[in-house]
Amino acid sequence: MSMLLDVRHLSKSYRKSAGWFRYRHVHALDNISFSLQQGKTLAIVGETGSGKSTLAKLLVGIEKPDHGHILLDGTEVQLRHYRQYNHMVRFIFQDASKSLNPQQKIGQMLDDVLRFNTRMDSQQRMHKIHQTLKQLGLLNEHSDYYPHMFSGGQLQRVALARALILDPKLLILDEALTALDPSLRAQIVNLLLELQQKTGLAYLLITNHLRLVKHIADDLLVLHQGKALDYGNTAHVFKHAEHDYSRKLINSAIA
Repeated sequence: MSMLLDVRHLSKSYRKSAGWFRYRHVHALDNISFSLQQGKTLAIVGETGSGKSTLAKLLVGIEKPDHGHILLDGTEVQLRHYRQYNHMVRFIFQDASKSLNPQQKIGQMLDDVLRFNTRMDSQQRMHKIHQTLKQLGLLNEHSDYYPHMFSGGQLQRVALARALILDPKLLILDEALTALDPSLRAQIVNLLLELQQKTGLAYLLITNHLRLVKHIADDLLVLHQGKALDYGNTAHVFKHAEHDYSRKLINSAIA
């Protein structure tokens, strides 16, 4: 199985005010390295301030690292060229309702993604929209719905449709399953696992839901104050975490 994402020695700091004309550098990420194979799931966990959100911003090209490299399919990702990778890496936010335009029908939203990123004609785009909706358990007529007309679980499927319509290789889920109730979360997780099995899609799951991590993640990276503490096979880290912080985080979540 080929290596899809390879992150090497990634570091990012921010300059913050420390009083009159004084500044200090806060290290959000410090020398982070990990990799993700095609068709696999990597979970990244850590408390608030651990660097999870900064890492997500770097991976989707919102911000540029101070040091280090991000390789996608063997090619280094450059911020100024990131649009060409837009179809390969897609992002799912925690609150699907806030990431959707309330005044735009779902079909138009999906059509905009295709018009901006592909050379499909209108008929091809319509076929792709209906195909993607069906793949996610939605109906063709849902393309004429506005976001407020969907339930919470359906909204998450709509957010998935917008991400998956470009047939990406990597999907980054930033706490995207946290707000769902257990039954809806189970439905979406089963859907994600089914899609992964069929398409070879890779997932980078940013979450603190350790029970979910134990269930679906192949590998686990524990972040704390911008540093990588434990990294490896999920089952191994759960049983043999090297750092006290990792053990406490795991034990408190699954107790």
